[in-house]
Amino acid sequence: MTQEDIRLTGWAIESRIYAEDPYRNFLPSIGRLTRYRPPSETGSVRNDTGVFEGAEISMYYDPMIAKLATWGETREAALAEMRTSLDQFYIRGIAHNIPFLGAVMAHPRFAEGRLSTNFIAEEYPDGFEGGVMTPEIELVMRAAACFIHAVETSRDSQMPGRIASVAAVQSREWIIHLDDSHISARIYPSQGGATLVMGGKSFELASDWTPGKTVFSGTIDGRSVTLELDRLNMGYQLSTSGVSKTVTVLSPHVDRLMTHMPEKIEADTSKFLLCPMPGLVVAINVAEGDEVKAGQALAVVEAMKMENILRAERDGTVSAIKAGVGDSLAVDQVILEFE
Repeated sequence: MTQEDIRLTGWAIESRIYAEDPYRNFLPSIGRLTRYRPPSETGSVRNDTGVFEGAEISMYYDPMIAKLATWGETREAALAEMRTSLDQFYIRGIAHNIPFLGAVMAHPRFAEGRLSTNFIAEEYPDGFEGGVMTPEIELVMRAAACFIHAVETSRDSQMPGRIASVAAVQSREWIIHLDDSHISARIYPSQGGATLVMGGKSFELASDWTPGKTVFSGTIDGRSVTLELDRLNMGYQLSTSGVSKTVTVLSPHVDRLMTHMPEKIEADTSKFLLCPMPGLVVAINVAEGDEVKAGQALAVVEAMKMENILRAERDGTVSAIKAGVGDSLAVDQVILEFE
C-alpha cells in the first residue's frame, strides 16, 4: 500500500474522556467507577478504553479514561453521532469531562468550525458552568420526564413484575417542575408510544425505555433524543449536551403541598480551606495562629502527577489545621479552618 492508495472518506471526530471535573477548573478526580457504560460500538462509533465498571481511577496516573471516536459522511453527521454517543456515555463514581465535551459539541461556533487554541478561554472566560439551556432542551427534558414518570407510575399500579403501558395514568394531570418554572401536562397512550399534551401543544413520543435504564432514548415528533438519567428520591436528574437539570413530576395535590416545604440553606464554608480534589497532601505552608493574605499559598495537594497549590481567597487568621503532610484527602475535606 502506498500513499496514493490512501483516500479520505467522510469525517471523524475524537473526544477524550478524562477523569477531570470541568466545574472545578478541570481538577483531577479519582475514585472507583461505580458505573461505566460506554455507548455501543458500531460502524460509526468506536471507544478505545482500558477501564471497566468497578475499576479504580487512582492518583498515580494520568486521568484519561477513553478515546471516543465517531464517523460520518459529513462533518455534521460525525458531530450528530458524537453528541448522541456522549449522551449515552454513562459514568458514575467520579467526576468527568463528558458534560464539557457535550457542551462543546452543541456549541454553534464548534459546529461552524471556527476554532482556535483559545476556544475555551474565549467561550468560557469565567470557567465552565454547564451547557446552554435552550427551549429545545427544556422541552426534551420535560417530555422525557413525563414519559418516564408515566411508565414508572403505570408499573406501580399493575401486578408485580409486569411492565405496562401508560394507560393507567392517561386521565391524570401532572405538574412538571424544572428550575423555577412549572407546567401542567397530560399523557395518553398512542400507537407505538404516547401523546403528550403540554403547554397547549401536543407532542408524539416513542421510546422503549423501561425502569432501571440509565439512558433514555426515543423520539419526540420524529426527532431522535438521548438523555442520561439518574433516579432521585423525588424526580429525575436528566443530562444532555452538557446541561444537567433536576426535573420533578408531581400530581396537583402534591404540588400544592410542596409550597410548604422549607428551602434548604447551603452550609457556609467560607471559614474553611477545602480540598478541591482527591489527592495527597505534600505541604502545609502555614501554622495555627498565622495571619494570611489573599493569594498566599496555604497548602499543596498532589493528584495524577500534578501538584496543585491551594491559595487563600481572602485575608484571615488560621485557627486550626485539620490535615497533615502525607494525608490522603477526599473532595471537600477540610484542610484549614480560619477565625
